[in-house]
Amino acid sequence: MIRFERKNLRLAAAAAGLVLLGGVAALGLTRLGGGGDASVPAAGEREVLYWYDPMVPAQKFDKPGKSPFMDMQLVPRYADDAAGAAAGVRIDPALTQNLGVRFATVRSGTLDGDLNASAVVDYNERDVAVVQTRASGFVQRVYGRAPGDVIASGAPLADLLVPDWGGAQLEYLAVRRTDDAALIQAARQRLLLLGMPESLIAAVERSGRPRTTVTVTSPIGGVIRSLGVRAGMTVPAGLTLAEVNGLSTVWLNAAVPETLGGQLRVGRAVEVTLAAFPGERMTGRLIALLPEVASDSRTLTARIELRNPGGRLRPGMYGQITFGGSTTPALLVPSEAVIRTGQRNLVMLAAEGGRYQPAEVRVGREGGGQTEILAGLREGERVVASGQFLFDSEASLSGVEARPLDRAAGRAESASTPPIYRTSGRVQSIAGRSITLAHGAVPALQWPAMTMTFALAEPVKLDGIRTGGQVDFAFDMVGGKPTIRSLTRREAGQ
Repeated sequence: MIRFERKNLRLAAAAAGLVLLGGVAALGLTRLGGGGDASVPAAGEREVLYWYDPMVPAQKFDKPGKSPFMDMQLVPRYADDAAGAAAGVRIDPALTQNLGVRFATVRSGTLDGDLNASAVVDYNERDVAVVQTRASGFVQRVYGRAPGDVIASGAPLADLLVPDWGGAQLEYLAVRRTDDAALIQAARQRLLLLGMPESLIAAVERSGRPRTTVTVTSPIGGVIRSLGVRAGMTVPAGLTLAEVNGLSTVWLNAAVPETLGGQLRVGRAVEVTLAAFPGERMTGRLIALLPEVASDSRTLTARIELRNPGGRLRPGMYGQITFGGSTTPALLVPSEAVIRTGQRNLVMLAAEGGRYQPAEVRVGREGGGQTEILAGLREGERVVASGQFLFDSEASLSGVEARPLDRAAGRAESASTPPIYRTSGRVQSIAGRSITLAHGAVPALQWPAMTMTFALAEPVKLDGIRTGGQVDFAFDMVGGKPTIRSLTRREAGQ
C-alpha cells in the first residue's frame, strides 16, 4: 500500500508540472498576439475569412461546424487562398499533359456565311389553274382523268352540253346575214357574255350551224390536284370541275432555326441536293421567309423556288439546302471551347503559371467548327479547347468567380482604341486613296517636319483639296501604317 501511494504521488506531481508548463506557453502566445486579444491570429497562423461547404461553395458561414447541406464539416477559406482564387484556379501542368488538354488562341478570322438546312419539295402554289363551268349544262363525256394524273396544256377534261347557247347562236347567225356591222358586233358580244369561249364562236362562224357542246380543257400543264366532274352530271354555272397545279417550278420549304433567321435575305442563291439524285447540285432562289415560327421546333420556313425541267422533282422529296453567303470578319474560338450552361456561356482562360479562370462570353454565329465571340474575349488570349469541364468543375469547387463581360469589354475597348495625332501640312500629291503631305513635327511620335505618304480612311473626302493647298489633318498608326481619319482644308489667313 505504501509503494502504491508513493507512485500516485509521483504521477500527480508530473501532471501538475505539465499544467504549469502549458499555462506559461499560453501566456507567451497571448503576449505575441498583441495585448491578449485571442481573436487575432498569432504569427505564423493563417487568417480565416469564412467557412464553406465544398459542394456548395457560394454559401459562406462565419464559424466552423457541420454543413447544413451535406454530412460533412465546413472547410475554412484562408486569406491567402482567396488571393490566389482571384487570379483563378491552378491545375498541375503534369495533369493537363496526361489528360491531353488542348488549347486555342482567340483570333480574328472569317466565319463562313453558309447555312445548311433540311427541306421538302412542295407544289408551287402560285402556279395553279381552276377550271370552272361558264354556264349550266350536262356532262356528256369525260376523258378518264383522275386526281394525280399529269396532263399537258390544252388536255380535254369533259364535254358539256349547254342548251341555253343554241338559241343565242341561231340569233347571231341570223344577224350576220343582215350585213349590219353594229348589230353583228352586238350579237357576238352577247355570246361572249353568255360564257362561250372564243374558239367555239369561231367554229359557229365557220360552220354556219349552232354548236351547243363544248369541250372543257386544262389551261396549263401539270398535275390534277382535284377533279369534280363525272359522266351524266348536271352542272350549274361556276362549278369547279378541276384544279390543276403546274410543275414547271416547285417550292422547297426549308426549316431554319429562328436564331439564324436574321442571316437570310430574300433573293439570295441557294444550292440544293436531293436524296433522289445524289451527287447532283441544283440552284434555286430564296423567294420568301414565312412570317410564322413553328412553336414546337422553333424554326421558321424559308421558301425556295426551283426550276423543274422534265418534272423530275416531285412534291414530298427530301433534300438539303445551302444558303451561300459571303464571309465576314469575326473574333473566333473553337466551338468546343464554349461551355453552355443554359443561363450563360463560359470559356476557360489559360493564364501564366498554370492558372485558369472562367470568363463569361456572348456568342454569335457558328460555322466550320468555329464560334463567333461578340463580347467577353480579346484577340490573343488563350482558352481551353478540350477538357474544359474539368477546369470549370475545379473552379466551381474553389469558388472562383467568372470574369464578367464588362471587364473584358472595357479592356478590349481601351486596347483597341488607337491614339489620334494632329498636325498640319501642304499637299504634295494625291493618288487614289493616298495623299502625300509635307507636314509639321509630331512631338508625340518624335517625328520632325518631313514629307510622307498617308492612307486615307474610307469616310475621308477630298472635296476642295488640291495639290499645293494647306490642310489640317488627324491620323493614327493602326498596324504601323499612318492613316488619316479627318482632313480639312486650311483657309487663307489661318
